[in-house]
Amino acid sequence: MKILILLWPLMFLAYCKMENQERSASGNVFPFEIHQKLFPNGLNTVTVPYESPGIVSFYIIVRAGSREEVEPGKTGFAHFFEHMMFRGTDNYPSETYNATLKSIGAAANANTWLDRTIYHMTGNAEMLEKMFEIESDRFFNLKYSVHDFKTEAGAVKGEYTKNYASPYMQLSEKTMATAFEAHTYQHTTMGFWEDVVDMPNQYEYSLEFFERFYKPEYTTILVVGDVTPDRITQLADKYFSDWEKGNYAPRIPAEPEQSETRYAHVQNENFPPYISLNYKSPAFNPQMKDNAALQVISQILFSQKSALYKMLVIDEGIARNLGSNYLFTRDPYLFTVSATLKKAEDLQHAKDQIVKGIDDLIQNGVDAQVLDDTKAHIRYSFATSLNSASSIAESLSYMIWVTGNPESLNQYYQQVNELTVEDLQKIARKYLDAGKLTISTISPAAEGGVS
Repeated sequence: MKILILLWPLMFLAYCKMENQERSASGNVFPFEIHQKLFPNGLNTVTVPYESPGIVSFYIIVRAGSREEVEPGKTGFAHFFEHMMFRGTDNYPSETYNATLKSIGAAANANTWLDRTIYHMTGNAEMLEKMFEIESDRFFNLKYSVHDFKTEAGAVKGEYTKNYASPYMQLSEKTMATAFEAHTYQHTTMGFWEDVVDMPNQYEYSLEFFERFYKPEYTTILVVGDVTPDRITQLADKYFSDWEKGNYAPRIPAEPEQSETRYAHVQNENFPPYISLNYKSPAFNPQMKDNAALQVISQILFSQKSALYKMLVIDEGIARNLGSNYLFTRDPYLFTVSATLKKAEDLQHAKDQIVKGIDDLIQNGVDAQVLDDTKAHIRYSFATSLNSASSIAESLSYMIWVTGNPESLNQYYQQVNELTVEDLQKIARKYLDAGKLTISTISPAAEGGVS
């Protein structure tokens, strides 16, 4: 009997390894089994058993971010509720909530972005039911007075003021407002300044916002770690099945196609010159190659291993850095290439070389071996990042908020795997049009001075 007891953990680990190898052999880059359960009220639960003895990561993803802020004068409320959700309830006032977290060995936080708001905690797996209890309580019973509301609105205003002391943040706000004419991506997650200033007067609207979006059909509960799917189903049924489904769906304005070059500029004499080229990118779709191709193009053309980086940063020495930023979003957003320079006189040259690099890829393609190496690197980097319950939960939450389905992860990486040189050329030609971008600059001059 002793031998069996000692061997059982090893047998279990061997089984898990074999199961993960089978999933990888099927072409899946995500090596763990994903269990989903959709409840009648629209709530979805996602469970990933993972070898993290005694530890779980508990995420609640609300698919409502600044994208859903459609009324004029009412921006910044998704971010505002990231704050308000820690204000407490009658059952768990904020001090009691924090003390409870400490007592169960859990750490909690939240963050907001364009397409979602996420509440997350990692802690003792044996206290999972308490996590469900306190989270369901604040999702059902959040309570705050007008005074509490005004206090938190003032804190949000202070956060805005602090963030936008940075010229980068000032430029980001101008870039969004310039690149988008109709879609709600035109304002950042913080919201427009005038709306943040007016927020203390919007107590009644705050209640309406909460009633609209903090509903089960917008919500996915994701648990990764030392758990079983049956346990998550049981707890979700106990604590969330009575949550009443809502009936609100925002009308997100479609963004017209951009047909000209636009400009955003911040004048600052004491800040390093900066330029970003912002191309319209597609909404995330794991069934198409577009997103995968743009990620690969980003790596090939603008990473520290790229020829363009070598030219601008190392050989010519005019740039402090060069990079790109491409994020998956529910609706078309931006593919951004940026560089910080040493002298403002080199802004035009940097812009010309970036455009030239993209045009060269469109006309001549890339070396097939470079493409294969880049695809392998992307898959390998992702696979090696899955080294904890929280890192796994973070990766899956991304797919949940852009598609609603965590299995999109494997579909996306399959698209990466199938890319050809011709795909890169075709998709670069489709999206990276120098005549349809937004050029953003920081320099001492009153205007950007880049054509």
